[in-house]
Amino acid sequence: MGITKSDKFNEEQNTLATIAKVFAHPARIAILQQLFKLNACVCGDLVVEIGLAQATISQHLKELKNLGIIKGNIEGTSVCYCINVEEWENTKQIFLKFLNQDIENNSCCI
Repeated sequence: MGITKSDKFNEEQNTLATIAKVFAHPARIAILQQLFKLNACVCGDLVVEIGLAQATISQHLKELKNLGIIKGNIEGTSVCYCINVEEWENTKQIFLKFLNQDIENNSCCI
């Protein structure tokens, strides 16, 4: 696989691509949906709810945490995760700005 030449693109394009890459796995979407559904810090129930191995869940949590849309707190021997509300709002705005683009006249490909 080739190297992404991110310096060829502006910050907004690189940010949107990074977010899209993290969202591109259904397990990560399922994890986010579960965190929203529970609306609380989750400390290990994800393995049972998602149905994947702990190591796999941990890898996906790491990607979501690296993006900043979830945060984790250490409680005893476990790490509890929840949605980072501020970063989630920022992520939504980035995506909405992109998705709300419209074409005024789309007659070129009839």
